[in-house]
Amino acid sequence: MTDNAPSVLFVCVHNAGRSQMAAALLTHLAGDRIEVRSAGTEPAGQINPVAVAAMAEVGIDITAATPKVLTGQAVQSSDVVITMGCGDTCPFFPGVAYRDWKLDDPAGQPLDVVRRIRDDIAARVRALIGELSCPAPPTPHRHRVDDRGDQASVDSH
Repeated sequence: MTDNAPSVLFVCVHNAGRSQMAAALLTHLAGDRIEVRSAGTEPAGQINPVAVAAMAEVGIDITAATPKVLTGQAVQSSDVVITMGCGDTCPFFPGVAYRDWKLDDPAGQPLDVVRRIRDDIAARVRALIGELSCPAPPTPHRHRVDDRGDQASVDSH
């Protein structure tokens, strides 16, 4: 994890589908540029196997993930909390940005439906990365002096 990396907490009811897929996608796409956590208000006993299959299709293994209970500490220590269907059960703390992503619940859904949910989450995660990531520093404009003493941009040659 890099110093001062923004932190994101994904929250859904069971922490077995949507929030796990979102956390895995953000971790995969952002690496250590963003600290990622997920939790549920009523955690399930295991990750949704159809969500595991949908993520495996895009090369992301979530078989070792386990549903975790949402704590006030997890919320308070996050810069952004993204809720996914848990309504008002997420604790509110000043200084934390909250967003609600309206997503279908993959529980009990066939793989083709979970794929669409995964792809919707992936698009939102990419946008989130763009929003949270610091822009790359500008490339310094380099100059050289030619034989006559005139400056010319090295970048233009």
